[in-house]
Amino acid sequence: MTAQYLQLSVYLLKKGTICNAVSSNPSSAIMKDKTSEAHDKIRQQFDDVIYPRISIETSPKNIPASLYIHNLVTPYYIRNKQVIDTEGKLILDAGCGSGYTSLILAEANPGARIIGVDISPKSIECSQERFKYHGIENFEFHVLSIEDLPQLGLEFDYINCDEVLYLLPDPVSGLQILKSVLKPEGIIRGNFHSSLQRTNYFRAQETFKMMGLMDRNPGEFEIGIVREIMDALKDGTILKAQTWKPEKTHDEQHYFMNYFLMEDKGFTIPEVFSLFQDAELQFISMVNWWQWNLMDLFKESDNLPAFLGMSLPDISPEEHLKLFELLHPVHRLLDFWFGHSRQGTTSVTIDGWDDLNWQQAIINLHPQLATAAVEEDMRNSIAQIRPFLINQHLPITGESCFLDSKITACLLLLLKSAQPMEALVARYQKLYPTNPLTLEIVTKEKAEKILRQALTQLEREGYLLIESEISTRSDIKD
Repeated sequence: MTAQYLQLSVYLLKKGTICNAVSSNPSSAIMKDKTSEAHDKIRQQFDDVIYPRISIETSPKNIPASLYIHNLVTPYYIRNKQVIDTEGKLILDAGCGSGYTSLILAEANPGARIIGVDISPKSIECSQERFKYHGIENFEFHVLSIEDLPQLGLEFDYINCDEVLYLLPDPVSGLQILKSVLKPEGIIRGNFHSSLQRTNYFRAQETFKMMGLMDRNPGEFEIGIVREIMDALKDGTILKAQTWKPEKTHDEQHYFMNYFLMEDKGFTIPEVFSLFQDAELQFISMVNWWQWNLMDLFKESDNLPAFLGMSLPDISPEEHLKLFELLHPVHRLLDFWFGHSRQGTTSVTIDGWDDLNWQQAIINLHPQLATAAVEEDMRNSIAQIRPFLINQHLPITGESCFLDSKITACLLLLLKSAQPMEALVARYQKLYPTNPLTLEIVTKEKAEKILRQALTQLEREGYLLIESEISTRSDIKD
């Protein structure tokens, strides 16, 4: 028997002793001690393995999809159908880790002040170094737990709480604390591990807990034991087949974030909605909403079985997400935007707009598309009379989205500033006064109809933000 397995036997004996001791005296004091111990283990783990492990030099400037979901403009528009300016906004990165996500937040929200907190001093040091390297000055980082956030004495316009909530001993309490430091109109982004998608990793964690490998903060020794166990298992063994990745054999972070992640917990869609209800928070949207489209799971979305065809249109957003997860649990994270109850606006969706709505419409290009590269590609598309592939510059839906050169020529105006609908209609008529096939005059009504169709699709897919004063009203606040 190797030295490692002798040590493993000792672990197993210790594990039995610990279990017996706890079960014989389940007092509240012991439970508090266990919570404190778990907190210390998490802090130590993230001191030892700073997460995410991304070099300080790495910049997110060329990752538009990541900037898109971290831009406050995106969820604010989804909830309110209004465009917000990020200048002067206060943004919290709760559980900032190595500070890479904080950097994305700073890049995605020009003029905002970034506050980052984490329980790991080593992570905070790394975050500070990262911001100094990139020359960003409008920030603060603090060694602080979620429970102690009120000590900052601040209220935030946006809170990013990424890869944290599923580690908390009491997620509802954590959500309530985040809500207590959120401005009335503020928005929170938070996520939970999916118990359905991640079930095999939870089984792996339970296996290695049983073996005593998580009684202390795991290190190289424990990683070595996992490697030996996985190598010894047959390839067809379910745990190995569904969790072991040969290419990650020497990736220490992979072991800690999957096999040894302290206090890791999984949730289902209904459980998360129940947490929101208990914390008196309101669901806004999934962060990656385009990946939760139930219709995408069917071969022919317009030819569903009769039962589904009649029932699906009437189900709630929660039921929609629950059914998607039951049918196709592919998402590791259940990633949400949410906020205070009864905030935001009620609005008529753009599909239901009438002529008056469109006459009052203001068309905005999403800020992440307002780049020199987009402008150059647009101009080339117009000059060469070729389609403009917009998702090449903002790959958020995973599907190709081509715009013909006529629509592209109108949208070129949006790179300078938002434009009223009537300005785009006038531009279309000026550029294309006659139909090239029939030689008929393109009337204002015809130009508006063509633009409406294109703009509606682009708004639905998240590339455009379209405001209309008469389509929204402030909700009545309690």
